[in-house]
Amino acid sequence: MSAPTRRRVPVQPPVLWIGLGAVGAILFLLPLMGLLARTPWAELPALLARDVVTDALRISLVASVSSTLISALLGIPLAWTLARVRFPGRGLLRGLVTLPLVLPPVVGGAALLFALGRRGLVGGPLADVTGLVLPFSMWGVILATTFVSMPFLVIAVEGALRGMDRRYEEAARTLGARPWTVIRRVTLPIIRPAVVSGLVLTWARAFGEFGATITFAGNLQGRTQTLPLAVFVAMESDRDAAVAISLLMVGVSLLVLLLLRHRWWRSS
Repeated sequence: MSAPTRRRVPVQPPVLWIGLGAVGAILFLLPLMGLLARTPWAELPALLARDVVTDALRISLVASVSSTLISALLGIPLAWTLARVRFPGRGLLRGLVTLPLVLPPVVGGAALLFALGRRGLVGGPLADVTGLVLPFSMWGVILATTFVSMPFLVIAVEGALRGMDRRYEEAARTLGARPWTVIRRVTLPIIRPAVVSGLVLTWARAFGEFGATITFAGNLQGRTQTLPLAVFVAMESDRDAAVAISLLMVGVSLLVLLLLRHRWWRSS
């Protein structure tokens, strides 16, 4: 005799609870509605075709993608170290890694300038030996965006590593797999959803970075001016251009999130 089928009872949340959720949703929808209402649709193609917009878009895409790749190269091993290796000062290191999340971006940019600027703690000797000057350069933009965005990846990956079932790794070691093989063939595939979501957040944060970039890399059109910096300048002189660039940023960011929605929001 088969077991009786359990009927799922419909969820009926309190009306007040739904109302508060609706207010929260409106809080996110209103700014977008205001932006769409203010957009000069007839002039939009001409505004987006300006050199200042195309240059800023190119720099933003190069910087955000480069920052994401660097964060993957450095952040995943860092997260693994924080999750799996016990050493003195691990808590302090974790705090330093996550500090950019709460630190004002302008302060982060100033700290980068004092450390890696032309007369900085490391930047001075580096420039004297190699001639490489990071501030007011494309590398400065990449460094600033990486500094503020990598913590998102580290937090996501470290949390996944702490929560995963380590018996699969132990079984692989028992079968003779080397440490790098275990990481590549077992660990990374298991935590792949966390890695993907962390990379998406990292890219999104890098794409929209403003404070650290303008402080450390400056705001030079065609060289270090990203889309957020272009919006900042246009708000003072050409409001229609600022709206057009803002709409472009919203469109690009939303497109990336929608393309990755099946990997990120798999449970929905």
